[in-house]
Amino acid sequence: MTTATSSSTTSSVLRTEARLFLREPGALFWIILFPALLLTILGLVPAFREADEALDGRRVIDLYVPISVLLSVIVAGVQTMPNVLTAYRERGILRRLSTTPAHPASLLGAQIALHGAAILVSVLLAITVGRLAFDVALPEQLAGYGLALLVTALAGLALGATVSALSRTTKIAQTIGTIVFFPMMFTAGVWAPVQTMPDALRTVVELTPLGAAAQALDQAATGAWPDWAHLGVTGLWAALLIGAAVRWFRWE
Repeated sequence: MTTATSSSTTSSVLRTEARLFLREPGALFWIILFPALLLTILGLVPAFREADEALDGRRVIDLYVPISVLLSVIVAGVQTMPNVLTAYRERGILRRLSTTPAHPASLLGAQIALHGAAILVSVLLAITVGRLAFDVALPEQLAGYGLALLVTALAGLALGATVSALSRTTKIAQTIGTIVFFPMMFTAGVWAPVQTMPDALRTVVELTPLGAAAQALDQAATGAWPDWAHLGVTGLWAALLIGAAVRWFRWE
């Protein structure tokens, strides 16, 4: 297959998957709208809009914008993408694609690109809602914020690929995704921001991909370059999960 033909086939798969993706209002709601909606609900709590000396004068709502970003990564990574990929395998779509110019790898790449784009839209929406509705400052260290977001999204989608690799059926993918979902929400700080956790617990949480990512995003939001240790932890998890997905993923 020539490079031009391969590129054309990949583009065709991406367009087809994009049309199918846009027909899934449930997935779009949970990835794009739900994080901003949760941020809005929390922002309506008066105590969350008051400066807290324990947070160096910051407000709780300020901490929840990065958490909303992480929530979109969690939903895309462990709830949405694995179900799509596993359903394709279960229905034999990946096997049939292997006999056509549209290799299954093109479909996998399209799913990663589409879910990554959905995460980016969710991030922009959460930042906009935080700024306009609750006067949350925009990220001050844009380059650091972008780097932290990239590594975080990579780790989340790599986890989704790993869940897909370990799941022979959609039902198994949903079960594993649900089991992983709630611990990830905890380490991301959905129930209590990582910055407010006791020191011992925070140290443990910072060893998880989203716990480290929460700290990196928060540091960039306040103008500091993200701690390389936090970026390194998230990046290491991304590398390990990518390796696991490549090792165990099967097209059939």
